[in-house]
Amino acid sequence: MVGIVNITEDSFSDGGLYLATGDAMEHARRLRAEGADIVELGPAASHPDAAPVTPGQERQRLAPVLDRLAEENIPVSVDSFLPETHSFAMARGAAYLNDIQGFPDAGRYGELAAGDCRLVVMHSVQRRGPATRMATDPAAVWEGVEGFFAERLAALQAGGVARHRLVIDPGLGYFLGSTPEPSLAVLAGLRHLRARFGVPVLVSASRKSFLRALTKRAIADSGPATLAAELYAAWQGADYIRTHDVAALNDALTVLAAIADGGRPWAVTP
Repeated sequence: MVGIVNITEDSFSDGGLYLATGDAMEHARRLRAEGADIVELGPAASHPDAAPVTPGQERQRLAPVLDRLAEENIPVSVDSFLPETHSFAMARGAAYLNDIQGFPDAGRYGELAAGDCRLVVMHSVQRRGPATRMATDPAAVWEGVEGFFAERLAALQAGGVARHRLVIDPGLGYFLGSTPEPSLAVLAGLRHLRARFGVPVLVSASRKSFLRALTKRAIADSGPATLAAELYAAWQGADYIRTHDVAALNDALTVLAAIADGGRPWAVTP
């Protein structure tokens, strides 16, 4: 599980709550205690209404939290599409870089290849920059997902990045379109996606717009819908689930595992 810590003013679900270093650290430790394997720091929001953040602002937000988490040996992922932030995070020991643009700049592949952090290569219909509101066709989106990963993974490997360092994220919500259908189609195809590319898959459905559109619930009431999507992703073989509510997902997965391990006593012949 990847627990989300947004060090931002305007993240769509919790902007401003963890902008102060102390608040971010307290939240990161809480997520870790609840079962997060990785803590992901987001120094800028990426929803359609997000304000732009400079590389300097991202570094300023990240530095104290990233350094203190490293001192506590907590694996950290940094969520940014800015090359300057990638370089900064790699130098400070980030275990993962998560790029919503999917690392599009081939001129940087040498630097990425020289590092040892894992790279979360995310797909989006926008390709560049944060999410926007755009109408898309689910079939075309799925074709685009497969084509994008085929091209981008090959390019990264040709640039020297080892395949075992790559993780793919098909994107959900506004990163796929303004209606729920593209996200539902991609979730339904996760098992195929994982088999097609043979690398780990990360899913980030938590509190996303498509869930709220389906249920007509506010962000504060999107927990059940989020958990349903996350459990489906786990059942489809997702290797990483990025979530705001680590405790709920951890409890749900614990119960599912216990049921699966419990056998079928009613089928045992005396």
